[in-house]
Amino acid sequence: MDGYKKLLLANKAWVKDKLEVREDYFLRLADDQQPEFLWIGCSDSRVPSEDITGAEPGELFVHRNVANLVIPTDFNMLSVLQYAVEVLEVEHVIVCGHYNCGGVKNAMLHRDFGLINKWLWHIKDVYHLHRAELDAIADGGGRYRRLVELNVTEQVWNLARTSIIQAAWYNKHPLCLHGWVYDLHTGYLKDLLLLTPETQVEDIYRFDFSEREADRHERGEAHVRAASSGDG
Repeated sequence: MDGYKKLLLANKAWVKDKLEVREDYFLRLADDQQPEFLWIGCSDSRVPSEDITGAEPGELFVHRNVANLVIPTDFNMLSVLQYAVEVLEVEHVIVCGHYNCGGVKNAMLHRDFGLINKWLWHIKDVYHLHRAELDAIADGGGRYRRLVELNVTEQVWNLARTSIIQAAWYNKHPLCLHGWVYDLHTGYLKDLLLLTPETQVEDIYRFDFSEREADRHERGEAHVRAASSGDG
């Protein structure tokens, strides 16, 4: 049997199982979504976000890319992040990497992989930033595992450096950022990092929203004045 046909048959079995538990299972999901979590994970097929967390459909809003990167010029990721934070109002953003990550492994090499070189560049930047620590690890496997962890940590900090996250914190949205690593050999998640609204972002990356609020207030006042004078 063709592989894709197995997927279609498995889907029918899955629907049957869900309906046996609750007849309105899909009707409840179809109307709206209110996920508590945004999951930014690796595209690796061995790291299914719902399975490893035991989450049900509707609980995780998911974005995946090679090596779970948070790149400030990636408008795909930024669009997902903004929608999750400002529209869905998620309470947690999780960056989840995994040991034995091919993206991280290839970033440690000197091979030319073509187009993806540009993507792996960002992992090389993480290595460069932590080179003293990584080069001090004599064991290649240990160095590889540590780079996976450092890559997750840096991506979480990249989240905190975005205006999207900082604006949410400025507006008192109790949003927490998490860095996790999944171990393919054990199935367990490792909790590496937690950033809260009290987290202090480095000064050069910090946005001042007070001026924007003042401008917005001034525009609102001008609109009211124009309306009251009959010019609006």
